[in-house]
This record gives sequence, structure tokens and C-alpha cells, in this order.
Amino acid sequence: MGEAKHWPTEIRVSQDRHTLTIRFDDGTAHQFSAEMLRVLSPSAEVQGHSPAQRQIVPGKRDVGIIKVEPVGNYAVRIHFDDLHNTGIFSWDYFAKLGTQGEDMWAEYLAELEKKGQSREPLRRGAAN
Repeated sequence: MGEAKHWPTEIRVSQDRHTLTIRFDDGTAHQFSAEMLRVLSPSAEVQGHSPAQRQIVPGKRDVGIIKVEPVGNYAVRIHFDDLHNTGIFSWDYFAKLGTQGEDMWAEYLAELEKKGQSREPLRRGAAN
């Protein structure tokens, strides 16, 4: 693994467990919703092994972060309350989300709409 271009000085999960803030040594700071991190997870489950295999993950508006654990000195694994925890978020991936996240989020929303899916979680007992 190459040396990360970005190095975090602080990683903080909000008290309500729905926002992660990361500050880098260059002075930049980014806030990410748990929903955004979950649906843009770098895991193979979400991203697939090629762009054609990428999965759109609906219904995660209310997802929260259970914990964030270090992976070596280059990344963290985020444990979400829907039990997803296979994404390894590198410092460089967080930096990419900080600069390109709005566009990535807009693409996600457009694909969700195109597929007729929603950000709202399915409620138990609700008809599809």
C-alpha cells in the first residue's frame, strides 16, 4: 500500500451517530452523513469488481454509525447499524469524498430515481 497523500488529525462521530467529521493535516475538514458513507462504501458489496457491477443501495436515510476502527495506519472500517462493515475507507478515499462527494451523491440520487427506489427504509409490515 502506498503512502497516503492525506493524513487525518481527527476523526469524530457525532453524538447522534449520523455524521462523521474528518480533519486532515492540511487544515481541511469534511463532514459526511452516515447515509452517504454507507451508500458510497468502497466495499466490493457496493462497488462490485467493476463499474458495471456497482450496486445502488436504497433505504439508508436513517442508517447510523456504530463504531469506527483503525485498519493499519492508512484507513478505517466503519461499522453501520444495518450491520454493513466490509468497506475499508482510506484517508485518500475520504479526501476524494470531500472534493467529489457532491457529484458522487448526485449520481447516486439520479440512479436511485431511475431505478424507482427510495432513500427511505422499508418499514416492517409495509407493502412494497
